[in-house]
Amino acid sequence: MEFFIILIILAIVLIIPNVKIVPQARVYVVERLGSYLTTWQNGLHFKIPFIDRISNIVTLKEVVQDFPPQPVITKDNVTMQIDTVVYLQITDAKLFTYGVEVPMSAIENLTATTLRNLIGELELDQTLTSRDIINTKMRAILDEATDPWGIKINRVEVKNIIPPRDIQEAMEKQMRAERERREKILQAEGEKKSNILIAEGEKESAILRAEANRESKIRIAEGEAEAMLKLKEAEADGIRLLKQAEADGINLLKKAGADEAVLRLKSFDTLTKMADGQATKIILPADLEGIATLGTTLSETLSKKDS
Repeated sequence: MEFFIILIILAIVLIIPNVKIVPQARVYVVERLGSYLTTWQNGLHFKIPFIDRISNIVTLKEVVQDFPPQPVITKDNVTMQIDTVVYLQITDAKLFTYGVEVPMSAIENLTATTLRNLIGELELDQTLTSRDIINTKMRAILDEATDPWGIKINRVEVKNIIPPRDIQEAMEKQMRAERERREKILQAEGEKKSNILIAEGEKESAILRAEANRESKIRIAEGEAEAMLKLKEAEADGIRLLKQAEADGINLLKKAGADEAVLRLKSFDTLTKMADGQATKIILPADLEGIATLGTTLSETLSKKDS
């Protein structure tokens, strides 16, 4: 009885440790008598005691390796510190286990040397503005180099670039000067636009004043012309009426049998009445000299009769 109990205990001790359950996203690399046997995927597996051995447990998840800053020298001999972050994933557990000793240390050293080679071809300003180029080149180089190790490099990021202190101070001064320059440019452009708007406003105001002055002069000239026209029309109407009245008077005298001398005296009398009026202008008849001669002759005749 005791023998069976011992056998059961030995079976349990030997069997239970050799029953393995592989979880999701992990694989077990199994060796038999020191040689690679197989790779266990997720699930239930058994190994032979004292013959089979689990050589390595590998995760298939993406791994993020944040390496410490590495000193690098640029093409223009500026020493700076650059640290990188590498995103990698194990695609072949066998190659990862037997391909290289301490794979993560190997990737770190490979990253440092690749980074130095790339930065050595760039100047300081190019290094600070070419992160995407550096990331792309490093990913391509590391992915090709780690392919025999069963590792795939998904992404490489330059996390931080730390130039020397004096370079940082010079860059800060340059940035400050650039900001001041931009501020002055913006201020000058603002003043320029303001002066342009003021000048345009003054121009439009002057144009409007000139147009208003021109319109006023045109209206005044039109008013004066219209007044002068009315005045001339009134004078013409007065002269026409006067001539009509004179003609009517002469016709009446002719009908009454008056001779030419009486008619001339009548015209002279009409002219005298016109001179006694309020008119500022007098239109003299063409035969004024004859009227004057006739008046003189009549005066002499009357004087002789009186004597």
